[in-house]
Amino acid sequence: MIRIAIAGCGEHSRASHAAPLARYAAAHPDQIELVAACDLDMDKAVEFCRSFGFVRPYKDLDQMLSVEKPDACVSVMPIEKIVEVGIKLLERCMPCVIEKPLGTSLAEIEKLGQVARDTQTPHMVSVNRRFMPYLNQARSWMSEQGPLRYVRATQVRHQRNEADFIWSTAIHVLDALRYIAGEIVTFDVMQPTALWYVIALRFESGTIGRIEILPTAGMVEESYEFFAEGCRARVTAGAGPQRSLRCWQDGELVIESEATEEQPEDLRNGAYQEVEEFVRALQTGARPQPCIDDILPSARISFAIGELARQRRT
Repeated sequence: MIRIAIAGCGEHSRASHAAPLARYAAAHPDQIELVAACDLDMDKAVEFCRSFGFVRPYKDLDQMLSVEKPDACVSVMPIEKIVEVGIKLLERCMPCVIEKPLGTSLAEIEKLGQVARDTQTPHMVSVNRRFMPYLNQARSWMSEQGPLRYVRATQVRHQRNEADFIWSTAIHVLDALRYIAGEIVTFDVMQPTALWYVIALRFESGTIGRIEILPTAGMVEESYEFFAEGCRARVTAGAGPQRSLRCWQDGELVIESEATEEQPEDLRNGAYQEVEEFVRALQTGARPQPCIDDILPSARISFAIGELARQRRT
């Protein structure tokens, strides 16, 4: 039995971590136990436990870790606390899940990565796109068709005006393309507005790509497209059940699938599959994937894109 605790009881923690953990615990009651939840707001921690089946609420993280001695901890912190809490868990040799973007600066993220390498603590970075079922189905199908020629991703949001969007949120789509097409060797940036980015990419494999980041375009959607000789795959992901997969080969639509309202969000967006991977790794003694070193290139490029855009504006 693996005893899991969670640090942070905010909205993202509820939807992207607690919900799939509770679903997994209900389906596999002999495999994991949700032992404790911690938040600076004790009332929030109490309600969180009641809603998702965690046994005991805590207000202090050190107390929770000392008293409960969990086998693993999921850390869902505000960006400015990610590194502090991540280092605490890694230095305690506590297997953990750490939320992206892994810090507020590249220096912070590199420090976190060094602690992970020094301690060798098993850990996983939460980047759910790598576990999204439709994206993985497209990845698998395209790998059977031949080498990728071109990849494209578009991230559209509504009223996301934060200056850090390019490295705090858009890292998701950049990392997803790295996961699909391999390592990025060069990039360039065109910035039609202060918050919008069009990014050209070239990968080690010779594949070329493009990312469009449009955080104030009036809706919520992500799309991923992959092209090879004679074939194309398109994955759409958005709010609620707005998820689909379509694949074309030699002029014919050969795969078509759409999510339904009945499918829970955590099963559609990869959050549940992320839990499955983390639990599997803990059970077998394997290293959870992806780890900080897997995500560091995405973070480095995201910060570099932001800096290049800033230099061009000034």
